[in-house]
Amino acid sequence: MIFIFGLAGQVQAQPASNYDQHKAFDPTFMSEPGTAFRGGSGAPGPLYWQNRADYNLAATLDTTQHLISGNSEIHYTNNSPDALHYLWLQVELNLFKKGSRGSYSGNVPTTAGGIDIQSVEVTQNGKTYAADHVITDTRMQVRLQQPVKPDGGKITVTVKYAFHITKNQFRLAMMDSKNGAIYDVAQWYPRMCVYDDVRGWNTLPYQGAGEFYCDYGDFDYKVTVPANMIVAGAGVLQNPEEVLTKTEIKRLDKARQNDETTYIIKPEEVGKPETRPIQEGMLTWHFKMENSRDVSWAASKAFIWDAAKANLPEGKTVLAMSVYPEESMGENAWSRSTEYLKHSIETFSADWYPYPYPVATNVGGPVGGMEYPGIIFCHWSINKPKVMYFVTAHEIGHNWFPMLVGSDERRYGFMDEGLNTFIDIYAHEKFNHGEFGPKRDGEFDPEGKNPARDIVPFMTGNNTEAIMNYSDVMLQKNGHMLNYYKTSLGLVILREYILGHDRFDYAFRTYIDRWAYKHPTPEDFFRTMNDAAGEDLGWFWNEWFYQTWTLDQAVTGVHYANGQPEKGSLITLTNNNQMVMPTTVKVVESNGKTGEVKLPVEIWQRGGTYLLKYASTSSIDSVIVDPNKQLPDVNPKNNVWTNDTKLSGK
Repeated sequence: MIFIFGLAGQVQAQPASNYDQHKAFDPTFMSEPGTAFRGGSGAPGPLYWQNRADYNLAATLDTTQHLISGNSEIHYTNNSPDALHYLWLQVELNLFKKGSRGSYSGNVPTTAGGIDIQSVEVTQNGKTYAADHVITDTRMQVRLQQPVKPDGGKITVTVKYAFHITKNQFRLAMMDSKNGAIYDVAQWYPRMCVYDDVRGWNTLPYQGAGEFYCDYGDFDYKVTVPANMIVAGAGVLQNPEEVLTKTEIKRLDKARQNDETTYIIKPEEVGKPETRPIQEGMLTWHFKMENSRDVSWAASKAFIWDAAKANLPEGKTVLAMSVYPEESMGENAWSRSTEYLKHSIETFSADWYPYPYPVATNVGGPVGGMEYPGIIFCHWSINKPKVMYFVTAHEIGHNWFPMLVGSDERRYGFMDEGLNTFIDIYAHEKFNHGEFGPKRDGEFDPEGKNPARDIVPFMTGNNTEAIMNYSDVMLQKNGHMLNYYKTSLGLVILREYILGHDRFDYAFRTYIDRWAYKHPTPEDFFRTMNDAAGEDLGWFWNEWFYQTWTLDQAVTGVHYANGQPEKGSLITLTNNNQMVMPTTVKVVESNGKTGEVKLPVEIWQRGGTYLLKYASTSSIDSVIVDPNKQLPDVNPKNNVWTNDTKLSGK
């Protein structure tokens, strides 16, 4: 009692901080009760529902006009409790049409002319009719003669369309290579908008920065191309005997059993007549993909093709493949693509959740880093091993977020980019004993040596923003820092510093398992992590994702009990800014003894000053807050106290 009373006056002498504990521990944050659709625990509720869209697609590639014409037949099931009097579809290729909303950003090419919708038909209750439809930018409304009944009502929408593919589009494009043109084809068919329990129809326009939000379903699609071309498509090829040679089929069978990369088409075979079952005319490639949210494909006669087996938990396997032109060959480039793809799939599957599709393909072509279920597009010109691994791992990692866990990435880019970047970090560290690690995605320190401190210039800058903003609303220069870097860094801090590996990993896996093939919101993620980790992390989610607060923890005084250090010390800590974190304090005594104290975030619940009672045995040489530099402290100078400072009571 004498020890405490003797030092009480020292507390009042500390300078006031800019911290308000009532904002940090806001009782109203995320306080809305759960519903029958989405529980307070973050799990889908007992009445959770989502609609379903199954597709029969057909497309023909005209390589003379660079024209793709197609037919999109959508079998839509309304599992909602609402009757739907109209449907909304995405026609995202209209982004490239002159005057599109996205074109006014100044970064979208408008030479392709958008999508030509030639006809829209509806089949409903046994009747087929030409549908009344209205196209607004990248959305199309189909107005129905009768509503689609709730709780399982069905309707079929058939759209005929065509569009040109050009060299200057993004996320889909064409290019010339030494041995022929390469086409990366995505966003290539009209598809359903999502109708959900949160907003009803999700009709945000496609403007480029925000990506996609799609329902799940089965895809049966056919791509017709010149006979001399190879098609790499998402899903499982249904007619290999029609589009491949016996040699290629045999090599594929070998690759499915082999951990080493096997050529399906060797570099010296590219373009040779013996690689194709027929020499002239057209061939139709038929693919199927189950329980997916999208499909994409690529086509070229210039493809080298290799493959290997990727191993999943419980003895399961998938086929990992790469296709790329001759210009991309090399051990520093695409010749190791399948090795990188295989490792990424195996690591993500072992750590978090098994890879969800039978095949994974990496395409070397004009598109520089874009992800789709079961297939990824990476730029043909990558020629540095670390970059090749990073891009491959990141793009295939999107098959967990958002392909498996189907978040709305048009609104919340962090839910796919940030969570994916987070799992990338640990995959990088594991590959070949850290050959390409560390991976921290930093802008201010590209080597990733100090990721938490690297982000401080951004967090303290004049143009910083909150993560919880639409991607199309963020300043373009901030998109990467917020959606990728700050999000992933926050999860690293949560795993390494706040919860620990075991609690974090259990909660993170619970989130994936709960929301696999479903549509979580940010709050579903936050609530699940709270629930499964057994920790109310509202203070963390609020400050890291919703606010632009900064952290400034400091040591502001050291005092001895009755002037005798061997009887104990009182260390004054302050939280000067609005962000809070648990606090780690390292103490070094003059007798050589070193101690470390980990204090919970609750020390800041009653104000910005905390007195740490430390059982010292000699005078203290130094006190350091956050000694391992794990937190984004904006003023590290006040994190260190040394005995050069005058000690009160010494």
